[in-house]
Amino acid sequence: MTSREPDWDSLAEPPGARVRRHFASALEVRGYRADDAQQAAIDTLAGWLDTWLAGRRGWLRRPVAGIYLWGGVGRGKSFVMDAFFAAAPVQAKRRVHFHAFLQELQARMNAHAGQADPLALVAREVARETRLLCFDEFHVHDIGDAMLLGRLLKVLVEEGVGLVCTSNYPPEGLCPNPLYRERFRPAIALIEKRFRVIELDGGEDYRQHAGELETWGGYAWPLGEGAERWLAGELELELDGAAIRARVREVNHHPLAILAEEGERIVLDFAELCRKPHSSADFLWLCRHYRRIALSGVPCLDGEGIEVQQRFLNFVDIAYDSGVRLHLACEAALDALCRADSHVDFARTRSRLRQLRPVPLTA
Repeated sequence: MTSREPDWDSLAEPPGARVRRHFASALEVRGYRADDAQQAAIDTLAGWLDTWLAGRRGWLRRPVAGIYLWGGVGRGKSFVMDAFFAAAPVQAKRRVHFHAFLQELQARMNAHAGQADPLALVAREVARETRLLCFDEFHVHDIGDAMLLGRLLKVLVEEGVGLVCTSNYPPEGLCPNPLYRERFRPAIALIEKRFRVIELDGGEDYRQHAGELETWGGYAWPLGEGAERWLAGELELELDGAAIRARVREVNHHPLAILAEEGERIVLDFAELCRKPHSSADFLWLCRHYRRIALSGVPCLDGEGIEVQQRFLNFVDIAYDSGVRLHLACEAALDALCRADSHVDFARTRSRLRQLRPVPLTA
């Protein structure tokens, strides 16, 4: 017996009202109070949900395909979307992260190798399985991502999937690299035409409130023997005892050298992880297999090439979203490590790294 979505007319509480109530409850539990921008965003999402669900049942003019919610780091975009997702009375719904979803698409396309247009086949599979898709951290950095996301969005919109996206960028800023921007422009036009675009900017990074952060690891500097001892202590690794030292693991069919591992704990070197051509799929593999990850030898990133910087940013994104404990041994304090003008995405990374416990060491 296949599951059916509820008869929304019979619900005691309209979907939009349910979303607003759940958002207020989630804020109350955390002792927070929504600012005007956050309240406007949840109200827009609630109103869109009512209209979208009604439009899918009747002969109304086709509803807005989805909501595109963008703004600076720490403004509460993910919190707003998560509250919306939890309360939306749609059974076939998914909340996905940018990197993990792209890897899923690639794997599913490989299963259709040899058939005409594997991406269209997979997009229609996703549409059959999912009626509401919430897409967190939407951004584009290479031509492969641009081509995948552009065509995927087109099919999902055509198939009537409801879409909610969060991003640090307005649609026009999604693809800053001029080398492939023109190829992504149709997707930008689709978002601007079929989505309700909302800027969420309360002017304050809520991740920076002292006493309100739950740290997800630690960050020590400068590099040296003290930093290495700190890493071993953080991971509770007896580096001269049971821990396996200096071995090579096969990750997605290519080698990854590790410094030490024991159980679900692993120590890696920055040069191995970020200066070599490891992909987001490798980072996802690490975060599935280890719950505590230490990275040694992290340099000031403005001295690194753009590809190295991007790998580090992708790794931090994936580790953060996966819920692993992250421990970094770095060359310098955060302000020197991630200078704001070094990379377009450093603002998000700095905000996430500020949630690590800072540990200044004696040089």
